[in-house]
Amino acid sequence: MSETKDRLPVDHVFDFEGQAVHYGVIGEGAPLVLVHGTPFSSQVWRRIAPIAARSRRVHYFDLLGYGASEMRDGQDVSLGVQNRVLAALIGYWSADWNGALPDVLAHDFGGATSLRAALLNGCAYRSLMLVDPVAVAPWGSPFVAHVRQHEAAFAGVPPYMHQAMLDAYLQGAAHRKLSEETLCVYTQPWTGEKGQAAFYRQIAQMDQRYTDEVQSRYRELTCPVSILWGEEDAWIPVERGIELASLIPKARFTRVPGSGHLMQEDAPEAIVGEWLTFVGAIEP
Repeated sequence: MSETKDRLPVDHVFDFEGQAVHYGVIGEGAPLVLVHGTPFSSQVWRRIAPIAARSRRVHYFDLLGYGASEMRDGQDVSLGVQNRVLAALIGYWSADWNGALPDVLAHDFGGATSLRAALLNGCAYRSLMLVDPVAVAPWGSPFVAHVRQHEAAFAGVPPYMHQAMLDAYLQGAAHRKLSEETLCVYTQPWTGEKGQAAFYRQIAQMDQRYTDEVQSRYRELTCPVSILWGEEDAWIPVERGIELASLIPKARFTRVPGSGHLMQEDAPEAIVGEWLTFVGAIEP
């Protein structure tokens, strides 16, 4: 099947402080919330969500300023706002959960977002599974540091140059070569005048202070936590994962051979297998 046909529907809209956040819900059962990272969208879960939906009510969404969600000039799309978006969505969705707590599966910035929502917004999870999360300092590539200093210059480069940089940047997240169709899934929201500006906006707002704010509090997490890390992650070294696991009481830690940062493309079976094992071992 084609990548286009396989895309997850994000046809629901949640109003967050006057801004449109697009989300989708599939399946029936206990709640599972999927949180993507940067520079991705909820489509990063397109191979995983349908499997989980066989037994779960799966909720996924595009972070503010990402994917199909609203993009606008001057918008705050930093980690400082995304945890509030997640907390608001969980509050909204939970009306249909009959008091159940959600299992949360998060990747990259979605990890930081989920951790911040738990520690700063009081969100309670039945479990938390983190895939190569942004969580422990230092983080941020030389490209990110350069864009942060020259956002306007990058936002104004010709579209063909932007596309070339975008393709190269995204390919760097995976250990295996991404197909043109797969790259299109991830790059499409960041193209065009609005998308190109939004891409550099979110990079310019990356700030380590948002993880510094909660890193010393990871020991306060009380739900079961599992951490998966690609051994070939070129964006965040596996040593960050080992350190993170040491900061969270009783956290499971698993290294995934042959996977880079974008495990959803390199080794989606590792995510599904660990999630099934992890949540299956939690007492009702």
